[in-house]
Amino acid sequence: MGLSGDKRRAANTGLVPNSAGGFAFPVDDWTRLKRFLILGSESASYYAGARTLTRENAQAVERCLAADGARAVETIVQVSEAGRAPKNDPALFALALAASVGDEATRALALAALPRVARTGTHLFQFAAAVDGLRGWGRGLRRAVARWYLDMPLDRLALQAVKYGAREGWSHRDLLRLAHPKAAAEDAGRRALFDWLCGREVEAETLPALVRATIQARSLKDERAALAELIRMESLPREAVPTEALKDAAIWDALLADMPSTALIRTLNRMTAVGLVAPGSDAAAHVLGRLRDARVLAKARVHPMQLLLAQRTYGSGRGEKGSLTWDPVIPVVDALDDAFYQAFETVEPSGKRMLVALDVSGSMGVAGVAGSSLTAREAAAAMALVTLATEPHTHVVGFTAGLPGAWRSGGAMHGYEVGISPLSLSPRQRLGDAVASVANLPFGGTDCAAPMLYALDRGLKVDAFVIYTDSETWAGQVKPVEALRRYRQATGIPAKLVVVGLVSNGFSIADPTDGGMLDVVGFDAAAPALIADFLREAE
Repeated sequence: MGLSGDKRRAANTGLVPNSAGGFAFPVDDWTRLKRFLILGSESASYYAGARTLTRENAQAVERCLAADGARAVETIVQVSEAGRAPKNDPALFALALAASVGDEATRALALAALPRVARTGTHLFQFAAAVDGLRGWGRGLRRAVARWYLDMPLDRLALQAVKYGAREGWSHRDLLRLAHPKAAAEDAGRRALFDWLCGREVEAETLPALVRATIQARSLKDERAALAELIRMESLPREAVPTEALKDAAIWDALLADMPSTALIRTLNRMTAVGLVAPGSDAAAHVLGRLRDARVLAKARVHPMQLLLAQRTYGSGRGEKGSLTWDPVIPVVDALDDAFYQAFETVEPSGKRMLVALDVSGSMGVAGVAGSSLTAREAAAAMALVTLATEPHTHVVGFTAGLPGAWRSGGAMHGYEVGISPLSLSPRQRLGDAVASVANLPFGGTDCAAPMLYALDRGLKVDAFVIYTDSETWAGQVKPVEALRRYRQATGIPAKLVVVGLVSNGFSIADPTDGGMLDVVGFDAAAPALIADFLREAE
């Protein structure tokens, strides 16, 4: 039996009538600006992997700059500083646009905001590459880059110099020669650092301590014991270590002591390949202690899916491109698996009433999610477990056919009956058990409109519909957009829709004129947090 409702309730939630007679979240240029900053696209699609940013796909950014430059720049800064986007690239590109096409006041605001958006050397190089294609290097731009080098605390600037020598075709030497920053006479360390970056002769004792240690490290590339001791004494980052020395287990042992948790997870493969992390080794014990410490995981804000992807790659013993191989240490594989469940506590709940729909078809067994050995079925089940553990009002269903009591749409997709059945998943299940419970179900057509029609028919109150499939996003007689709007109109609930194509290269279900829909094309470690942010956000 369907739920009753009226148009006034829908209007009270911020939805507006549309030309098709339904209701939608309004999308204006300011919504498109935020989309661009978070998704890297003004459309309602997030694409996992790198995508080129151009003026052509940032037209709403330019319109916002023309309408209210100050507001546009502040929005760019807010999204960047809050860490809402998987990557900072769109914010840097938008700031470069603001510094190039805005009026004089907007350009000045954008350049003044450079240190807040370009917080690392890599960010600065990305900004330089973007702005270089949009405008000339006039006095204002040169002054802004000079201020970046002059205002950053010297110890932080030294770290940028050591960690990020060159990116995007730009180096510190290039920018210093363009900007000509003039350090005060009493700022001898900064003056010396500029000279060193530009390749000029400089007295070592005048340089910041980190740079002195880096120079010393480069001279010790063949003296591994001395180099390892220097790394420990000076807490040198990996980038300060000569590349050839990174083949030595003793060097990685020295780096491991102060290594952040995310870097530890990212370099486990390498540390195992060089023989440092081995069965029964002190390094393995250190790694196990870090992975089993829930407080450490919480402090590092590691999402469960990052750990699961790492566990599958590490357990396979082979890198994505196959150039690096290692013998996985089984206790480490198990610790990563345990950490996946421990990290559920680090996920910030949205508090929404969720209906999660899983594709259970045979093609979901194909591996390749985020370049790992993880199958689409495992990734979908894992995300369902994370949602069940963190969102108390979650209902999980599968696209099935032929099960007793299954809800049926009355149609067929590519020869398969469209049906939906509740799945008996529990956050207390292990992932393998969850996968097994859905692997052998009779699958039906993956009709992305069916979850909304099912909820409407069963009288379910749902704030967010999230669909996980591999690359099949079939649509039946009722389009998903229309089904969502029917649900909103009938219930007065401002429901949102997210469709995740776990190994897809491209699809488009979300209506770009509706701020309550999102397509996630492909899947990466950033996708879960991005989905959660989208569901929490009040449009």
